Amino acid sequence: MAVNLNRVLLAGNLTRDPQVRFFANERAVANFSIATNRRYKGADGELKEETTFVDVEAWGRTAELVGQYLTKGQPCFLEGRLRLDQWEDKQTGAKRSRLLVVADSVQFLSTRGAGGGGAESGGGYGSRSEQSSDAQAPAAPSRSDPAPSYDDEEPPF
Repeated sequence: MAVNLNRVLLAGNLTRDPQVRFFANERAVANFSIATNRRYKGADGELKEETTFVDVEAWGRTAELVGQYLTKGQPCFLEGRLRLDQWEDKQTGAKRSRLLVVADSVQFLSTRGAGGGGAESGGGYGSRSEQSSDAQAPAAPSRSDPAPSYDDEEPPF
């Protein structure tokens, strides 16, 4: 019997503002990145820090709320799954790939200076069912931002 598990739990700060796009069926997708830090002692006994940058994608209501409430530098906690995207570079024909997290839920965390001492800011959005369409949250306004342009470093979808 094969056992498969694909769950990711991450907490970090956004490295850029989320880019939200809407498809013809009015379904939203948000793309953003977070940075997570790890502190450890090296072999020489010195305290070192390692930063990992992770690309994240959220869909549906979760995407709308991420676009409305999160900006660069803000902390968040998310739960989701890993997905490997593969494509062929249009200019060179080289095969490209990237590993990203598809977020099922995103919790917006307050910063320490915001009076909450690092507690949740009332923003746990998303569910584990059909791409978070049942999230209880304030209504997000309709956005008409143009779709971002992608270079060959990004997948074409």
